Amino acid sequence: MTDTAQARAGDRPSRLTSRAGGALRGVAVAPGDKSISHRSLILGALATGVTEIEGLLEGEDVRRTAAAMAAFGAGVERLGEGRWRVDGKGGFAEPADIIDCGNAGTGARLIMGAAAGFPIGVTFTGDSSLRGRPMGRVLKPLGLMGVAFTGRAGPRLPLSLRGGDLKAIAYRLPEPSAQVKSAVLLAGLGATGETQVIEPILTRDHTERMLRAFGAEVSVEDTAEGRVIGLRGGQPLRAANVRVPGDPSSAAFPLVAALITPGSAVTVENVLLNPLRTGLFDTLREMGANLTIANVRQAGGEQVGDITARYSALRGVTVPEARSASMIDEYPILAVAAACAEGPTIMRGLGELRVKESDRIALMAAGLAACGVQVEEEPEGLIVVGTSGANHAVAGGATARTHGDHRIAMSFLILGGAAQAPIAVDEPGMIATSFPGFTALMAALGSRIDAA
Repeated sequence: MTDTAQARAGDRPSRLTSRAGGALRGVAVAPGDKSISHRSLILGALATGVTEIEGLLEGEDVRRTAAAMAAFGAGVERLGEGRWRVDGKGGFAEPADIIDCGNAGTGARLIMGAAAGFPIGVTFTGDSSLRGRPMGRVLKPLGLMGVAFTGRAGPRLPLSLRGGDLKAIAYRLPEPSAQVKSAVLLAGLGATGETQVIEPILTRDHTERMLRAFGAEVSVEDTAEGRVIGLRGGQPLRAANVRVPGDPSSAAFPLVAALITPGSAVTVENVLLNPLRTGLFDTLREMGANLTIANVRQAGGEQVGDITARYSALRGVTVPEARSASMIDEYPILAVAAACAEGPTIMRGLGELRVKESDRIALMAAGLAACGVQVEEEPEGLIVVGTSGANHAVAGGATARTHGDHRIAMSFLILGGAAQAPIAVDEPGMIATSFPGFTALMAALGSRIDAA
């Protein structure tokens, strides 16, 4: 039985409850960045030679990508905690079985792009959550490049693709999406001509950075139309060692916990500081958060640093819509910080949250309301009115429904540590998809999270 199967067989709690305790203190290390972990495995498999990866996030999503790379013919070996070796063969062979991406939307979309450049047939599926998520935004540009798809209407998983003989395109992203950009660029490696992606709104640039580290030439030009990323097809990739920095999306949970828990001071080390990923930290500072960054350094082509958060009197703000692409995964935990701030925090331009692992706008609104927070749900936004202005903490005393969404679960567990009454979450098992060891890390800092 695989690790994933064992986990689903009953060694996880069906419910977790978080309650207030004392101040949070200590130092933690952020788990490896999920976006970079997926990409390091995929590019390692596409390259020729041995790629060694340090700090790989060993959550279930990333393990699914590792298994997929092995299915495409790469040698994939775990050497130790966070240490992996990928023996790439310079391309993908046709897999003997269906590629099951589990809950990994990033993995599924990026692997589709990577596989599209080869004359192979591949069938993709995932868990019930991933099968309910739309894939059309990736299938459209890949189809324009010459990829043939068959499968469910929607379009959704499961579906099959037939790749190879691709032609380059210039594709303007209709909405900001690093996953779509990355899928098109990875497909562009196997296309004839130069593939271009035009970004009116900038998204995380890990794929461009990592392609260069693996020997590809990638051009980037800022124009009146937006940022234009160009990649010439037919470029071979060479193996390159990768050191994965800490995930800012994961670091956000203990840092926000410290900001909203009186007397707390928590440091999270080795956090990725890519400017296209730090929108949450900018927003928290605007809310009055005491956040300091030290030991800034370069690791694996990215800037990293150690972030310290101290308990702060937060105030509500209006978050610029243009910032959403740099913090789209962090809006649930931002909503928790907003619930503990003074006055309203207005978050708009969040339509992407409707089609994540769950409808995150709806679930955060429902959960916050159940905990006594004044909240207004909009079609593409959320307005949270904080309670600290009335000189009392969030009431709590509710069970938040998560629909198996890891970020929803972790966000409400953080809120429970600052609420008057405990907050429980259902279906917490999926936390392991992005943050294995979350409850143990929080307990080491002083949080009270129990399987009850």
